[in-house]
Amino acid sequence: MTTPSSPVNRLRPRRSCLAVPGSNPRFLEKAQGLPADQVFLDLEDACAPLAKEGARHHIVDALNNGDWTGKTRVVRVNDWTTHWTYRDVITVVEGAGPNLDCIMLPKVQDAQQVVALDLLLTQIEKTMGFEVGRIGIEAQIENAKGLVNIDDIAAASPRVETLIFGPADFMASINMKTLVVGQQPPGYPADAYHYILMRILMAARTHDLQAIDGPFLQIRDVDAYREVAGRAAALGFDGKWVLHPGQVDAANEVFSPSQDDYDHAELILDAYDWCTSEEGGKKGSAMLGDEMIDEASRKMALVIAGKGRAAGMERTSKFEAPEA
Repeated sequence: MTTPSSPVNRLRPRRSCLAVPGSNPRFLEKAQGLPADQVFLDLEDACAPLAKEGARHHIVDALNNGDWTGKTRVVRVNDWTTHWTYRDVITVVEGAGPNLDCIMLPKVQDAQQVVALDLLLTQIEKTMGFEVGRIGIEAQIENAKGLVNIDDIAAASPRVETLIFGPADFMASINMKTLVVGQQPPGYPADAYHYILMRILMAARTHDLQAIDGPFLQIRDVDAYREVAGRAAALGFDGKWVLHPGQVDAANEVFSPSQDDYDHAELILDAYDWCTSEEGGKKGSAMLGDEMIDEASRKMALVIAGKGRAAGMERTSKFEAPEA
């Protein structure tokens, strides 16, 4: 198993994860100017079989010569059941490895598929003289077998950064009675996706990974996108796919804290630091206005503050220590 030669940041901002067909140079260029946290250049479903080979080279050129400042750069390869996967990885990583952050592996069904990708990446890195272990892996869960094996998948490699829900293939794999990806199937009175999302989230958090919700295909219905994204954000997911530029701002907003929540989280952290200090009396808990805060409060505030900082938010309030 690969051990990175130096510490690698695996918790990148991923509020909005923009899908871009690797076979379309115009889209590859346009994506560079959009405010998405992550862009993944797709060699799988977005590329017709006859376009895949050419798309690999378009992607290498875009990664090497494009301006992806501030974005996590990802390539989605084809899954291991196809004959394209190994060449996808070799061409893209040998050609643009230093300008690539992660490989997304779709339709992951067991840990060995992640291990195989890890080994291939390691061989390429060693051959090319790249830093071993720097390129991460994003594992896409798209069927029942992948969900059942998700804990093993999450622990399969130190390269793994995210677990991603792939709703369309998943719905087909369990024979869900609907053709509208991401919306509730008719006839079921509760949230049909709740267990799936929570199972992915629990595995992600157990292994200190990020959890990403998949696409919403009604790309012109931004209000519906917000509603579906809000469901995942409320549970604790870190971001969601976007298939259209019109969804990017919605994703960034939904998966960022409100200004009030961000300010409150920073105040909790300041107040807790103060009350546990010598000056604050070395107390384990204290009052912040009418609210009692303690170590558990600090942990919750760290999550919200971290999301706000990652989103580039600025504070609009300042902590003032109470007078003695």
